[in-house]
Amino acid sequence: MQLDNAQLAAFAMVLAEGSFEAAARRLHVTPSAVSQRIRQLEERLGQVLLQRTTPCRPTAAGKMLERFTQQLAVLEAEALADIAGQACPAPHLRVPLAVNADSLDGWFLDVFAAMPSGASIGFDIRVEDQDHSAALLREGTVMAAVSASAQPVQGCVVEPLGTMRYLGVASPDFMRTHFADGVDATSLARAPMLAYNRKDALQQRFAALLCGQALQPPTHYVPSALGFVGVARRSLGWGMLPESFVGAALGTGELVELVPGRYLDVPLFWHRWRLNAAVLDTLSAAVRDAALWALRQDAPA
Repeated sequence: MQLDNAQLAAFAMVLAEGSFEAAARRLHVTPSAVSQRIRQLEERLGQVLLQRTTPCRPTAAGKMLERFTQQLAVLEAEALADIAGQACPAPHLRVPLAVNADSLDGWFLDVFAAMPSGASIGFDIRVEDQDHSAALLREGTVMAAVSASAQPVQGCVVEPLGTMRYLGVASPDFMRTHFADGVDATSLARAPMLAYNRKDALQQRFAALLCGQALQPPTHYVPSALGFVGVARRSLGWGMLPESFVGAALGTGELVELVPGRYLDVPLFWHRWRLNAAVLDTLSAAVRDAALWALRQDAPA
């Protein structure tokens, strides 16, 4: 079975832009032409590929095809660049990545600074918890990801980056109010806790490490890595934060550790498609260099 390039381009553009109308504008055709190409592609494959929602999303079959179209786009862009004698991919090459919020607001920023200045790459960054980003790789939603899992995803290669150390911290006022008699199962069960989102299990893991049991304290959800620090400073709750985020606040006494000397080490790994593509090689080298300087390179404690 041979796939039609125009139909594949329409499918990829709908997912990239989120609607048939926006895809039509990018492709310089009418929305009905985009709709017809998608319908013909679905008929050829015998599968519904798109959920006609706002924005449009791939079905299970569509996710497999999405990965193929992204790989095709990378290879096509690099082939055109080689033919034209250019040093970097052609414009409009979209590179979707999954990065956890703590890395994105911290060490991962150096990755972008290390990319070649002339590279015509559009990064499409998905913020995802480091324990769950591998799912986006399996679905084909992203080409590469920072993950806490060392298990390779099918079709990908993986390499260790280093360890991010998390400290349990709170404001001095919060400690006096909620932990005056010590940090134990009783006080941890009652004291308000901070979490990035409902996937964020670092706080529960740390509490279990301290008291030996699972707890379900009242929780504030703060989906911002830097906002997390601000909320902790304002005594709304305690939470786990990278040591690089809280070093200054610990130095001034704005924040204190719940239990000095106790922490969680989270190993991080770089997963990328097993695809011979210069853009992924360049990106991976930049990630490797940034992690070497920013993350702990000793074995996690």
